[in-house]
Amino acid sequence: MAHVVHDGKRYVLEGHRGEAGFRDLLKWQMEGNRARWPRRVENRSFARPPQRVVGETLKATWIGHSTVLLQTAGLNILTDPFLSTRASPVPFAGPKRVRPAALTAETLPPIDLILLSHNHYDHMDLPALRRIARHHAAHVVTPHGNARWVRRASSAFTVDELGWGDTVEHKGLRIHLTPALHWSKRGFFDANTALWGAFVVEAPGGPIYFAADTGFGTGATFAEVRQRFGAPRLSLLPIGAYEPRWFMHPQHMNPDEAVKAHALLESRASIAIHHGTIQLTDEPIDAPVAALAEALAQHSVDPRQFLVPDAGETLDFD
Repeated sequence: MAHVVHDGKRYVLEGHRGEAGFRDLLKWQMEGNRARWPRRVENRSFARPPQRVVGETLKATWIGHSTVLLQTAGLNILTDPFLSTRASPVPFAGPKRVRPAALTAETLPPIDLILLSHNHYDHMDLPALRRIARHHAAHVVTPHGNARWVRRASSAFTVDELGWGDTVEHKGLRIHLTPALHWSKRGFFDANTALWGAFVVEAPGGPIYFAADTGFGTGATFAEVRQRFGAPRLSLLPIGAYEPRWFMHPQHMNPDEAVKAHALLESRASIAIHHGTIQLTDEPIDAPVAALAEALAQHSVDPRQFLVPDAGETLDFD
């Protein structure tokens, strides 16, 4: 297992570069290779997901970016709910989404559980959490150091904080926090003062893996998930925000690495997340999906095993 330590103030992932230094950031910004994204992409119209499903039935709806509605065993689970217009501490500046969220706090079915992977603004969206709290009695599971932010959004949430390898039970499901090659930061001076991670949910019919934000590294984190929990029934794997590679590879997988992760996990099915919603890096908006198709062909993986749903589309994994 990847090893993270807390030095009394910050989390340190041994042998891994998380946040890049200022010189590298400046170099990237000065390169001027950022593709131009469209100002807005309209969502197609899909039927809303059901209020609930029971037993081993599993449905997944991609809402946008890393936000997915998972429905199984009578419970509704939401991953990293990013529903706001911008991923920013202020509403008038910062990265702006080009694709609207397919569902809102008001149109979501009742949310029982939120898996919140880390505190970056495109994953921990406090305005969205506030709106969700007005309409849903949800329990939040998140890595250490993030509960204070969740409670700042709303005191109505109940929260469990976990370390890597920790487990909590909620309404019959076992939720595990697993390693991710990433980092955390929300302000100017709080880099890595909170932990980050990925999740495995042990559910009827097989485990569900939510990779959140992660680099690929050697692939060991995915092999360890497979070894500990068995092959996931469904994996949510990020495919976007990866260029330029010299800058992004420690923290974000590219599509080829996502296919390798799918294979290491021996996942029965995977869904592409973290793409096509908000421009964080250089690649064109449609590049991740095109590169994923090429990688699947190159690695002889059936594209029906690694799906790219449209925003708002509900997939059935029965």
